[in-house]
Amino acid sequence: MYLSRFARVALAGIEVEEGAPAPDRLISGDPRHRSWSIEEAEGGLYAGIWESTPGKWRIQYDEWEFCHILSGISIITEDGGEAHSVKAGDSFVLRPGFKGVWEVVETTRKEYVIRL
Repeated sequence: MYLSRFARVALAGIEVEEGAPAPDRLISGDPRHRSWSIEEAEGGLYAGIWESTPGKWRIQYDEWEFCHILSGISIITEDGGEAHSVKAGDSFVLRPGFKGVWEVVETTRKEYVIRL
């Protein structure tokens, strides 16, 4: 059987997963998340699309995450650091050990790749 090494990032035919920040991390609002997993590979590699409605919650990363914002506006603030406003077209990396706050100002959708 042939296994293609090409995976298109598209939502068609992918089941959506719904969620929200853990209650102990929620700061304000009622954010609702939706995500579409495009790739999950052995060794801890994940890729997909994530979306959230407005709200604010604490985040903590033990993994690497590359993000590319497709739509919306969010503000990501690292503990003890500056606030970064991100919008459609912006790309960034969150490194292991990142702790801070993610605030969705306008419903935000991003493509992501996570490496454990």
